[in-house]
Amino acid sequence: MNLKDIKKKLLSGDFSSLLWFGEDKRKIHPTEVAKMLTALPVSNAIEAFKSLPTRTEVRVFPYLDHLLQKKITKAAAHERASYILNELSSDDRMNFFTSLKGVELSFFLDFLNEKNKSALHGLLGYPDKSVARLINTDFATIEKEVTVAEACEHLRKNHKDSEAANVIYVVDKDGKLIDDIPVRRFVLNEPEKKIADILDGFCISLKMTDSKEDAIVKFKEYDRVVLPVVNQENVLLGVLTVDDVLDVAEQRDTKEIQNFGGMESLDYPYVKTKFFSLIKKRAGWLVVLFIGEMLTATAMGYFDIEISKAVVLALFVPLIISSGGNSGSQAATLIIRAMALKELTIKDWWFVMRREIFSGLTLGLILGLIGFIRIAVWQHFHWYNYGEHWFLVAITIFFSLIGIIMWGTLSGSMVPMVLKRFKLDPATSSAPLVATLVDVTGLFIYFSIAAIILKGTLL
Repeated sequence: MNLKDIKKKLLSGDFSSLLWFGEDKRKIHPTEVAKMLTALPVSNAIEAFKSLPTRTEVRVFPYLDHLLQKKITKAAAHERASYILNELSSDDRMNFFTSLKGVELSFFLDFLNEKNKSALHGLLGYPDKSVARLINTDFATIEKEVTVAEACEHLRKNHKDSEAANVIYVVDKDGKLIDDIPVRRFVLNEPEKKIADILDGFCISLKMTDSKEDAIVKFKEYDRVVLPVVNQENVLLGVLTVDDVLDVAEQRDTKEIQNFGGMESLDYPYVKTKFFSLIKKRAGWLVVLFIGEMLTATAMGYFDIEISKAVVLALFVPLIISSGGNSGSQAATLIIRAMALKELTIKDWWFVMRREIFSGLTLGLILGLIGFIRIAVWQHFHWYNYGEHWFLVAITIFFSLIGIIMWGTLSGSMVPMVLKRFKLDPATSSAPLVATLVDVTGLFIYFSIAAIILKGTLL
């Protein structure tokens, strides 16, 4: 039976194929089962999950989204739910409980035994953005005085196979971290060698209070799959694995993309978010941006005399303001991403400002020249008559595009840095927000330049 057949059976309400999987008659990774369950209606997914053998439930549970995890746990018998939550690896358990707030957190804590509840309380005391919220406390340690053979025997007797067992940690008698040893080094060295003789003396670690962003940077810089996490006294308290860091990076990028699109970030995946919750997340920013765009009409009204005298100016309003908004969105995208990757900090504001001024000038010259040529060509071939002062109109468009695009790139690059300076998320300086700002101010730039160039002719 293949995965497609299993999916068909699940959709029809036949969950017997999951029992077949649980008995290991066919090797299917738990994530594949989780994907199948997630694709089902919630009620069917819960029943399908219940049909799995209990040990298999523990393997599949971490790969489900938080919403389905909560619904399954509430629907399960207390003893079974308690078994699942207590048997999870410490990082998967922490990941689940981190998604809970208030009454929900208290409700699910009752499922844990005293040991896990105490450990969880200790970790929940750390800030949400700290690596302490991600650590796995199932790690293997040895002392440096033993031989490779003795170390292997100790690990076989005292530690279980887990994702964190790829690296073994050397600690002193007080539990302070000395070094780390990849498992391959145990295999490639003679059994009688002392652990102290195979240490390289280079061990990168994270502090419990380090941010998740710091962890992402360190994993990238040092190309590691697991890193130790210590307290201020260098006592080893846990490890952080790359799969958890990848999850954090994905969540961060998803949130930033949603913010940058001009909306609040979703609490659950799009397909799991309720309709009215989705409307609530989107409506707020749309209202703010709509009110901002209303100022465009106000600005147009302020220049109604100029427009009535030179109707031709109104033809280019969409061209002018969209070009400014596009340049601002481009700059905001570049700067926000550079800040997320730690390529830029707010201390680099002067470097960014200088660069964007010259970038805006160059881009403005390019678009301004295209705009000038467009008017000249249309006038020459009589495709449109801009009047006897067409040359001055073309000059107005040329300089307006230079000014507005320079202003757009400057706004788009500086707004994220200003937000960062006030400890706000730069991603909230979304493309629509910057575009709205540039639209309104761009009209003032456009008509001010027109008033100077066309004075005494059209105006």
